Parts: sequence; C-alpha cells; structure tokens
Amino acid sequence: MTSRKHPLGRALLAATTVLATAGVALAVPAGAHADPGRRPDRHPSSEPLVIAHRGASGYRPEHTLAAYRLAIAQGADYVEPDLVSTKDGVLVARHENEISGTTDVAAHPEFAGRRTTKVIDGVAVTGWFTEDFTLAELKTLRAKERLPQVRPGNTRYDGRFEIPTLDEVIRLVKRASGRSGRTIGIAPETKHPTYFDSIGLSLEEPLVRTLRRSGLDRPGAKVVIQSFETGNLRQLATMTRAPLAQLVDGAGAPYDLKAAGSTTTYRDLVTPAGLAGIARYADWVAPAKSLILPPDGTGAVGTPSPLVRDAHRAGLEVVTWTMRRENQFLPANHRIGTDPVAPGDLAGEVRRFLDAGVDALFSDNPDIAVATRDDWAAERHPAAG
Repeated sequence: MTSRKHPLGRALLAATTVLATAGVALAVPAGAHADPGRRPDRHPSSEPLVIAHRGASGYRPEHTLAAYRLAIAQGADYVEPDLVSTKDGVLVARHENEISGTTDVAAHPEFAGRRTTKVIDGVAVTGWFTEDFTLAELKTLRAKERLPQVRPGNTRYDGRFEIPTLDEVIRLVKRASGRSGRTIGIAPETKHPTYFDSIGLSLEEPLVRTLRRSGLDRPGAKVVIQSFETGNLRQLATMTRAPLAQLVDGAGAPYDLKAAGSTTTYRDLVTPAGLAGIARYADWVAPAKSLILPPDGTGAVGTPSPLVRDAHRAGLEVVTWTMRRENQFLPANHRIGTDPVAPGDLAGEVRRFLDAGVDALFSDNPDIAVATRDDWAAERHPAAG
C-alpha cells in the first residue's frame, strides 16, 4: 500500500468526486492520474489483498508471534497487530488493553492487586490493563486463546507465547519477507486512542517513531494504519506518509466524535458525503461485512449495497472484516450444519465479497482466504494459451 495523497491530489480528488456525482465524465490524459500516490501495492496478480486478522488467529492464539508467523506461511499479504500501550509507553499487540481474556494474568498472584475497574470509551470494564504494567512485567505473562469455546484446539498453545511488541512484529515481518522473497505488509490498528490520550500515553507518536526507525514511514512501504476513531487518523495524516484506513462498525459511532458531542454515526460515514469526507484524510475505508452485504431477516446475504461503488467513486480503497470459518460468524446461506463452532463455507463467503469488488479483506483463516482469492483470480484471468 502506497503513501497517502498529496494536498494537490486531495483537491483533484474532491473535484473529481463532485463532477462524478453530477454525472460529468472527466477526460484524463493517458498515463496520468489525479492522485498517483493513492493506489496500494497489490498482490503480484493485482488482485485483492488478504490481511491476517491478528495473525492466523483461527489456528493460534491471536496477537502472538506464532500467529503472525503462521499467517505469513499461509500466504497472507499483510498481518495486523492491534496496538495498546504499556505503563512505560511501549506499544504491544493486544486486541484490548484489558488482558484477562488473552493472558494468564489472573494466575499471577503478584499482580492480584492490580485488578481494577476503568471506564474505557464510556463503558465500565473490570480486569487488568496493559497501561498498569511495564513491558518487563507484561513479558512475564503468557498468551492464551480468547475464544476457547469456539476454538478449543487453540487452547493447546496456552501459556507458550509472550505478548509481542510492535518492534518484534516488524522484525518478524522483515525476516519473513527476506526468507520468502516477497514483501509482507503490516496493518497496525490504534486501539482506544482517545482513552490513551486521556492518561498521557498517546499512541500516535510512538507508532510513527517506530515506523520511521524501521524505515517504514516512506512512499511504497507496505503499511496501513487503522482506527475506529476519526480524530487520531486526522492527526496521523499530518505526521506520517503511511496510508490510513477508517474502520467503520456496523452500528454506533466513533468514540472521539461521541465524546465531543457529535451526532455523527458510523452509518453517516459510509454515505457518499461521508466517504468524501474520509477521503480527505484517509486512503481506505474499512467497513464491517454487514455494511457491504446486508443480511436479510434470515441472516442470509445476497445483493451488495452501493458502499463499495460509492467508496471507489470517492477515491477510497475498501477492506472489509472479518472472515472466519466457524458457522456462527458466517451468513446463514454459508453455514454447513447447525453446530455454531463447526467450519462452514468460508470460501463461498470470501467469493461473495470479492465479487462485490472489495480491494482487501481481513481473515482469521488466511490459508482459506488466500486459496480462494487465488482461485477466483485465476478464473477471472486465465493464462493465455
């Protein structure tokens, strides 16, 4: 994924969006693009990307080096570390800053006194929090499977792996890129940025410093930074050349806007006007699956919404989340049997989203997503012969 648009590109994009909405065709000279820095680096076949959601988390405890390593071996184009901060300001990979569900912290009597209740994004949460531990203390903990009832096979890895830092994830990706002969990308997500700002542990500055130190804050680097909030993406747009992705949930509103008293919801962000607004500071929009393929009353999916088309018209790439193989995460018409934790037809669901025109997708099962993407691409572009 390439660097974000330049100011001139933003102005041209805005003009293009307005004219396209009015039905005016624009003549562009051959070989010229209004924004040459927008298009992301692609799979070698120029087909949609597969991003390993927290690593190959369908097969290993999420956000562990083992999960990232397996995802790369399975062919993922990018891996995704969610980022939270330690007490001493180090970025580590955890889905949430509350870690009782993903580590063995509750089994450590020396940390029993740190169990507490905090308000995170307006919700009271009880447990242990990364910001109350130094990195050295977190390194004494071990990861465990977050969904043991859904993925009991993953529990055999409980207790084996540390909590990795962002630096460690980047080093793993660079080593794997060198060994495999292909450049693997990284898609960090900043978690609860408004909350971390409020306690003096801002995520943006250490993230950008780490990218720069690793040589990844530059045009052409395979990096995309994600957030469910809007303000920190606008801030990051002034700090880094890395592409940015606005995550959009299927309901609710970005917490930073809600905290500021705004009535803007996630649904507002994916209207044509909302998408044009996102395009002023980000390169990607990352909507939940239901916003692209809305389920009907039975939970089945069919005709896509206009979101992908509208996003592309606004100059945005589209990545959706999250493709998982278990029946309970699949639309009704892609489930196999009635057991909610049994594998369903994930390949069929992936194909639906590829047919809907997405530019990338997140999956807990990158092996299935990559194989399906490659088969889909081969069918669309058979070798000449």
